[in-house]
Amino acid sequence: MGWFSKKTRKVLVLGLDCATPQLVFDRWLKDLPNIKSLVDRSVYGEMKSCDPPITVPAWASMMSSKNPGRLGIYGFRNRADYSYDKLTMANSTSVKEDRVWDILSRAGKQVALIGVPQTYPPKPINGHMVTCFLTPDISSNFTYPAEFRNEVQKVVGEYILDVKDFRTENKELILRQIFEMTEKRFKLARHMLKNKPWDYFMMVEMGVDRIHHGFWKYMDTTHRKYEVGNPFENAIYDYYRYLDREIGEILSLIDSDTVVFLVSDHGAKKMEGGICINEWFRREGYLKLAEDPAGPTPISRASVDWRETKAWGEGGYYSRIFMNVKGREPHGAIDPKDYETVRTELIAKLEALTDEKGQPIGTKVYRPEELYPEVRGIAPDLIAYFGNLYWRSVGSVGLGSIHTFENDTGPDDANHAEHGIFVMADPKRSGEGRKLTGLQLMDMAPTILKLFDMPVPHDMEGKAVSFAG
Repeated sequence: MGWFSKKTRKVLVLGLDCATPQLVFDRWLKDLPNIKSLVDRSVYGEMKSCDPPITVPAWASMMSSKNPGRLGIYGFRNRADYSYDKLTMANSTSVKEDRVWDILSRAGKQVALIGVPQTYPPKPINGHMVTCFLTPDISSNFTYPAEFRNEVQKVVGEYILDVKDFRTENKELILRQIFEMTEKRFKLARHMLKNKPWDYFMMVEMGVDRIHHGFWKYMDTTHRKYEVGNPFENAIYDYYRYLDREIGEILSLIDSDTVVFLVSDHGAKKMEGGICINEWFRREGYLKLAEDPAGPTPISRASVDWRETKAWGEGGYYSRIFMNVKGREPHGAIDPKDYETVRTELIAKLEALTDEKGQPIGTKVYRPEELYPEVRGIAPDLIAYFGNLYWRSVGSVGLGSIHTFENDTGPDDANHAEHGIFVMADPKRSGEGRKLTGLQLMDMAPTILKLFDMPVPHDMEGKAVSFAG
């Protein structure tokens, strides 16, 4: 009989980018009746993200069951070569490995995808696709097949790929956009569930990520910027409640042959502040500017004296740190024989970073080869989680300090946490709300293939999760 019957099941994956266990499972579950009903008959638990725990590459890692080192994708922007300024955006063309829908398509399964990160530009599948937030705009080719865009626009009007400028102080505007985007995405999902043939359906809603980054300080009483009685205290709670209602509508459309997953790629937690990594490199003598900037300036636009520079870093939720090596970079300043010595020195110094009051913050710094069995593409020389991800990396120079409590790319209250959510529910058998441990996002692809009674490729890194434990 295998896992189930020989008649293969349908699989529905509801992805909530950045949905975090402490809110979904711990704090608000009783107020989310549709999610609670799933959890109560599921196997579920916290699901460890990849390193780094960010949207790109996490969804690609989840759906290929390959770690970011194998994918050669270390963030939204990756070095194209060893020059100082050539970075490429990691879109669908960056993903060279099969994702689960590629395997299912070749096997003749009907696939429907909405908003899954790194699906733009769209590649052919056996089914229908609406691409992700990395799509420049809706004048781009954002569907597969291309003519499907006309149907999308008939169903929802002007489709919203992502909220515009989610890092803004105009909180009323961003809140309206998040709700409108989510409403349209779920409306389209209901249409596709009812009107398109599918064996595998997957959607990812980005609104959770956007509302966490935009509104976390209003909800979290431990956030250094929290204000009692602020007008947005319940914004995230109200959105989760709204999402729960939308999920309920989706669940009402499926039959007893459909296994449902509710998953996220990573979690979220408060952001204490930012570490100005390149200001730190300047102070410590690793980075030299030919001239001081007039004000905060992205490192890519700063006048760097590369011949006198040993290291620099990129901003983001974590820091990608690069070393300037002779024979590798155009104006390398580190002798290759000193590479490991300098790298070890940087790790020790960065992990000793303190907050603005001199208190240790618990920074974790990794060599890529410590995280990944194989390192493809051009990886950072070091991967730094400032304050174990309670602090972000600020790449700009000219701020005049190591610590900042303003974001150089706009207001942002939350950083990513290493655990997302995993819920697997089957109408035909109860998981009895049993909590699992040790889940990892690369377990998703083999679990899905197993549900379809399909072989799991030997090079997938995750393990299939079963109801039997």
